[in-house]
Amino acid sequence: MSASTSFSPDEALAALLAGNRRFVDGKQSHPNQDADHRSALASGQHPSAVLFGCSDSRLAAEIIFDHGLGDLFVVRTAGHVSGPEVLGSIEYGVGVLGTPLVVVLGHGSCGAVSAAAKAHAEGTTPSGHVRDIVERVTPSVLSARAAGLTEVDDFVDVHVRKTVDFLVERSPLLGTEVAAGRCAVAGLSYSLAEGTVRSVGSRGPLSEH
Repeated sequence: MSASTSFSPDEALAALLAGNRRFVDGKQSHPNQDADHRSALASGQHPSAVLFGCSDSRLAAEIIFDHGLGDLFVVRTAGHVSGPEVLGSIEYGVGVLGTPLVVVLGHGSCGAVSAAAKAHAEGTTPSGHVRDIVERVTPSVLSARAAGLTEVDDFVDVHVRKTVDFLVERSPLLGTEVAAGRCAVAGLSYSLAEGTVRSVGSRGPLSEH
């Protein structure tokens, strides 16, 4: 890794969870958003985490985790579906910027997961490139149903865990960093109504939070 931060994977996750508690309690500190900090970042960035989340407009990472400029390296797609561009972006965050943590962030009532569940149940296929998203989420829906699960939010949890596994297993760089204990991948699910996040699985050196 060509860059490093002062955070361990555990410390990076703890900072995110602490920020989320401030957000939920309405006690945000809005860190690292002043003009001096903005200027200091012009010469380089050292984010504490890569945040790979759903594109849903209600899932703005810096807001719900009470972080600021330069704190998070954010990658977002509908249903947090992965492809080469996503893997390359995450590998840049881990391999070049030296972030010690990757977070996969799903959320309740996810539209992409709901669409995949509906398409499978009805035997229909969405038009356009939305079909690509649905097809990438469908294996998670099938796994969830095979396990006897029926609720969309349960499907979301399965999809988050499968995404965590996919990233570690598909990216040689990420797999190496996780195996060496230098990086961890945490799966979280966000409640739209409550604003809280909860852990749904992880890979790598993380304690219970």
